Amino acid sequence: MSLLKVRRFSQITLPAKVRRKFKLSEGDYLEVKEIKEGILLKPVEMVEKELAWEKVFKAMEGVKEKKPGKQSIKAKEQEIAKMVKESRKKKQHDQSGS
Repeated sequence: MSLLKVRRFSQITLPAKVRRKFKLSEGDYLEVKEIKEGILLKPVEMVEKELAWEKVFKAMEGVKEKKPGKQSIKAKEQEIAKMVKESRKKKQHDQSGS
């Protein structure tokens, strides 16, 4: 366990051993959480906004827009009519007990 001292402007210095273990360097961010036992400091990674958008746009390039098939309205209507006829035949067959 290490002991820290709160300095002027509420600054603290993490021990070198801890900084090395968690690969922390100047400018890194730590999340501060209040917990039952005290204060928890947790390293977090921050991504520059511009870099994040570049990654989003690059990922979007690989996404293809899914468009409905080029089936005409008439063909769709015929397909629906066929399904209705088949359904009616099945229902009639079930009712006749054959």
